[in-house]
Amino acid sequence: MHIAGFTISDMMTPARFALSGPDQIALYLVWTTIIFAAFFTYWQSSWSPGGIRGFFRHCIPPGILTHPSARADFLFWLSRRLFMPLLVIPLGLSTATAGYAAYTLLALIFGPATHAGPASTPTLVAFTVSMVVAYDFSYYLYHRLCHTVPVLWELHKVHHSARVMVGVTKDRVHPLDELLNRWWNGLIPGFTYGIWLFFAVDPVELTVFGISAYLIRDLLMMDVVRHTHMEMSYGPWLNRIFLCPYYHQLHHSVEPRHYNRNYGLLLSVWDRLFGTLTVPEPNQHFTFGLSNNEHAEYQSLTRLHVLPLIKIYRLGRGWVRRHLALPPAVTANYDGPEPQPNQPGPRPRPLS
Repeated sequence: MHIAGFTISDMMTPARFALSGPDQIALYLVWTTIIFAAFFTYWQSSWSPGGIRGFFRHCIPPGILTHPSARADFLFWLSRRLFMPLLVIPLGLSTATAGYAAYTLLALIFGPATHAGPASTPTLVAFTVSMVVAYDFSYYLYHRLCHTVPVLWELHKVHHSARVMVGVTKDRVHPLDELLNRWWNGLIPGFTYGIWLFFAVDPVELTVFGISAYLIRDLLMMDVVRHTHMEMSYGPWLNRIFLCPYYHQLHHSVEPRHYNRNYGLLLSVWDRLFGTLTVPEPNQHFTFGLSNNEHAEYQSLTRLHVLPLIKIYRLGRGWVRRHLALPPAVTANYDGPEPQPNQPGPRPRPLS
């Protein structure tokens, strides 16, 4: 289907590209990064005992896999498989809408698109880089909103409620949070794609030995490793560009000085640009979770799904009471004490 030269296939390309599952080679590469990080951080750690037993204790500290938080993570990861097919819907719709809007706007300004020929290799390189950067910036903005908008924060608390991080913690994301994230992440990349489609003939992302640029991005950001206890840094120079796992682990810290810091996905430049970057101190270790021990409420599969909805309902009920309640009536010639503001009602009983 063509709409002003902009096909549905064109509009859905970023969605398919972002949602396509890793093939066997990609899976091997992911495991290669995990194993490399394990050896690298083991070699870096000053307390590491020698031998195979010491290495395995470094990779899997005692008690980490049996922790209630880890058990909830594994169950949550399994349940997440059920709604994964639905995630293509918000991402596809927002990508198509944003891409079509960008293409149509440019057509109104410059007239119908005309192309001299197929896009050159430098153009495809620039397109690939711009799509990765657009997605990364989109993620930074949404992640920051999750920590500042109360409703989004109630959903995002699910991710931050992990007491230990075991790799699959990266998927400890409430379904509504993920749906909103996918919808948002179609807007900026989709708009970027629409711009490129207007000026280039059906651009496609470059591949390196058959590996897509988005998979290379996933390998570089080490999403599994950064959701473990392995405090891997890329070094002072690369850390100026990329957000290493160690920096993201600080983002999960319960210390107040670490709140709302290091929002980035792949690049650290957004945190540097907007003043949200915090560099960990040398040999600093973190305790993960939520403030005031709130993470204790989220350590079961049912609570991870239901509790955010209950808390959002309470937020909405409180907002209605504060903003829509009628003011108290004023009685003329009243000589009694000044009327007092309404006192808050009883606190809701905690869930059993």
